[in-house]
Amino acid sequence: MTTDAETAVFEEHRPVLMGVAYRMLGRVADAEDVVQEAWLRWSAADRAGVREPPAYLVRITTRLAIDRLRQVKARGEAYVGPWLPEPYATDFGDTVPDTEERAVLADSVSLAVLVVLESLSPLERAVFVLREAFGYPYAEIATMLDRGEPAVRQLAGRARRHVDERRPRYDVDPAQRRDLTERFLAAAAEGDLAGLMDLLAPDVRLVGDSGGKAQAPLRILESADNVGRFLVAVGGKSVPDMSFRFLELNGGPAVLVLSGGMPDSVFQVDVSAGRISSVYVLRNPDKLRSLASA
Repeated sequence: MTTDAETAVFEEHRPVLMGVAYRMLGRVADAEDVVQEAWLRWSAADRAGVREPPAYLVRITTRLAIDRLRQVKARGEAYVGPWLPEPYATDFGDTVPDTEERAVLADSVSLAVLVVLESLSPLERAVFVLREAFGYPYAEIATMLDRGEPAVRQLAGRARRHVDERRPRYDVDPAQRRDLTERFLAAAAEGDLAGLMDLLAPDVRLVGDSGGKAQAPLRILESADNVGRFLVAVGGKSVPDMSFRFLELNGGPAVLVLSGGMPDSVFQVDVSAGRISSVYVLRNPDKLRSLASA
């Protein structure tokens, strides 16, 4: 039987466990399932022998997430069109006061990084998340994963090189990103192609995720001309009872488009050298359910 104190310990660390699970899986529902399973393991464990509850809970969560990720990869699920992670609300508030730490956490959960993490092996992904996002020492990660420290260091180096080679470079100035997001939304909504062209980098990319369940490009669009014209065409189509809401998703500002008060799509941009370098459009209704109460 779990005491109130032991329940409180788990709840205290739930945000970290959810953060680990989501970065491992890129899916909110799967991450919630993993954290719930970790709670069941915690409830059934002989907690008298647990000297460091935080490390114990992270170890359980990480191993459960690895198992879930291996199951997904083994199924080889086909996905219609480009894939993006399920949007994840990230409001660090006062819990992460250090600016540099906030930037690291925000980057580790960004759409661009999570897309790259999909190409890592489950073990590489676990080591990268624990080391780069949460700063765990190699020795502690080795214990969590039941691996030798030299092997963990090799996994970390391989994962870091892979991510560094493939993730886009962008600016992390929150104020500039918010400003460009607002101007982008206004230009797209008004069908202002000239205004959009002023905001978009020449080599901008638009990644749309619909899973084949809504209208979105089934391939990545490239160049300011192609992206701008697509956005003007989309902006000209009416959405019933449309409204907008700004919120923080995956470490940065995003626009939630609502139809009749329900999520219709999410837009988010990355910024480089003062212009929009990437546009992400999420329209898969399965990935928007968690935002219904946002």
